[in-house]
Amino acid sequence: MEMLREKLEADVGTLTGRLCSSHTLLAKNWFARHEFLGPSSTNQDTHNLPFQRWYRFKEAFSPRAVVDAISKLEIPPTTCIDPFGGSGTTALTAQFLGIRPTTVEVNPFLADLIEAKLASYEIEPLLVSFRQVVDHATANKTDPARELSEGPKTLVAPGVGGRWIYSLEVAERILAYRKAIEALDNPAHARLLRVLLGSALIPLSNVIISGKGRRYRSGWQSRTVRSTAVHQMFEVAFLNAIEDIVRFGRRPCPEYTLLRGDSRIALTQAPPADFSLFSPPYPNSFDYTDVYNIELWMLGYLKTPEDNRKLREATLRSHVQIKRSFEASSSSPTLDLTMLALDSRRSNMWNRSIPEMIRAYFDDLVAILAELHRIIVPGGSVMMVVGDSQYAGVVVDVGTILVELGRELGFELFNLSAMRSMRSSAQQGGAYDLGETLIHMVRN
Repeated sequence: MEMLREKLEADVGTLTGRLCSSHTLLAKNWFARHEFLGPSSTNQDTHNLPFQRWYRFKEAFSPRAVVDAISKLEIPPTTCIDPFGGSGTTALTAQFLGIRPTTVEVNPFLADLIEAKLASYEIEPLLVSFRQVVDHATANKTDPARELSEGPKTLVAPGVGGRWIYSLEVAERILAYRKAIEALDNPAHARLLRVLLGSALIPLSNVIISGKGRRYRSGWQSRTVRSTAVHQMFEVAFLNAIEDIVRFGRRPCPEYTLLRGDSRIALTQAPPADFSLFSPPYPNSFDYTDVYNIELWMLGYLKTPEDNRKLREATLRSHVQIKRSFEASSSSPTLDLTMLALDSRRSNMWNRSIPEMIRAYFDDLVAILAELHRIIVPGGSVMMVVGDSQYAGVVVDVGTILVELGRELGFELFNLSAMRSMRSSAQQGGAYDLGETLIHMVRN
């Protein structure tokens, strides 16, 4: 562990020096909070890292992975782009290194999380906004039945079938704070405070995020959450954020570009960049939107089932959780062989549309890579962390297929390296037999 820490500090010092960053010590102090509990392709090392602790985000690589990737480049970039922003790890780490980031995110809550981290703040006005929210929420009540009239019925007691996520009293307090935040005149302050309220939603609830979804807590029926806990958790989250902003708010690069929406479309608005680092959703038939449904509904991002449907349709075609077109035409030697194998096992699959989803997934990534070929300067690098999947015993070798497709678009493979082994689904035996790979391609 100590060797990993020393290497990270050395890499940060080297990069900030090569980039002429005047805030080398600031960057080193931020990375000093980085733990080394797992592989850099996971986010488990950063739950206590300033800014990253604002919201516990599992499906992400760590800042260490960003530093490792950039350290491999012969010439460090001055600009970078991430088409799948997630929790903003690539963009935030880039700011600390003095690199100007552009990032894209389709999930509006996660887009707010990213921008809340990347933005600059003045402390005194932010304190005033916090006090306004607390005073407004304390003096007013909300009606969960009205505010969540078209939301999932399990959100608030009595719920459905004797199950609910929040008691009526806790839901009322959460929504009172939400309405108070919406009343603020400063959109940057409202964005930050909404994200911080969002960080308390799962701890206040009867559910936990487990694996790729959520489940009810053990013994949740006897668990009591008092309505006063809403303010307590919100205040703790705010104080942590203030500490992080005071200590690390003046980063070497304060600028950024955030594009909101479907990356297949939003990338057309992106400025040129020297480098791209990202991790797309894996083709594992799981809709990641489901993980954030509580935040999306309780914070007002979704107001109707139609809002929910539109958001899910704007995501990459990496799952079969909704009915939509899987029309696609992408082709490569490995992809075509994989499709033949999948089609021959279709009768053994839990959803007969899985083979079409797989080709559509690669079609969508071809659209992303085609835009990146336009955005990235000649000689610039594109790095992707991708994960394989398996259906009815057929392994989908995502890395090899993307290298073949990328070559047709004008990218050359520089390196293909394994990052870790992932557990397959229960239907496939649950063994650690799926690869996670870092693809490094160079734009011709």
